[in-house]
Amino acid sequence: MALYALSDLHLSFASDKPMDIFGDTWKDHHLKILHNWNSKVKDDDVVLIAGDISWGMKFNEAIPDLEFVHNLKGKKVLLKGNHDYWWTSISKLNSLYDDMFFIQNNFFPYEDYAICGTRGWINLEEKDEKNLKVYNRELIRLRLSLDSAKDFKKKIVIMHYPPITKVSVAKEFIDLFKEYKVEKVIYGHIHYDSRHICVIGEVDGIEYICSSADIINFDPIRII
Repeated sequence: MALYALSDLHLSFASDKPMDIFGDTWKDHHLKILHNWNSKVKDDDVVLIAGDISWGMKFNEAIPDLEFVHNLKGKKVLLKGNHDYWWTSISKLNSLYDDMFFIQNNFFPYEDYAICGTRGWINLEEKDEKNLKVYNRELIRLRLSLDSAKDFKKKIVIMHYPPITKVSVAKEFIDLFKEYKVEKVIYGHIHYDSRHICVIGEVDGIEYICSSADIINFDPIRII
């Protein structure tokens, strides 16, 4: 059983959001995902999807996109991104499919690892009251997720927003990683034109992995 990651799918089967306005690399990108995913992932593998799954604004608009993910091979662990406005209650989401698990204040067991996570937020050196409130809420959600996996010594975190880039660091998130001895952090959100700011590799004993679809050529990246 292998562990992969691929985020920022930006599917839009029921909404008018063609991604090729952002460049030819996005033309028919769902077909690239379908081919690469099913050529690599086996039925007993797990794929982490760190947000921006569907362009649907409402839940019913996201259903065709969730069905697409459901019909891909393997089990899927999904996290909310900044564009996932359709995201509803976690209990409702986790009742939809037996091969899809949604992360929010909880965790997913993978072998001897706990997969924890939260969306995260923008890394701003000086945060106004609104941004600070969201940032602190995301810190609380990550701690709740990590606490829920207290029986697991090994932990992997998935976030949508990168907790560290070459231009900014979300220190409070990094401190949580260290407190809970997180081994790997998988993130998305950053796209190809901004790939130069990605931190990829080990920093202070924690491995950071970018899984944004267009950066990794719409091809799930092996984590373990």
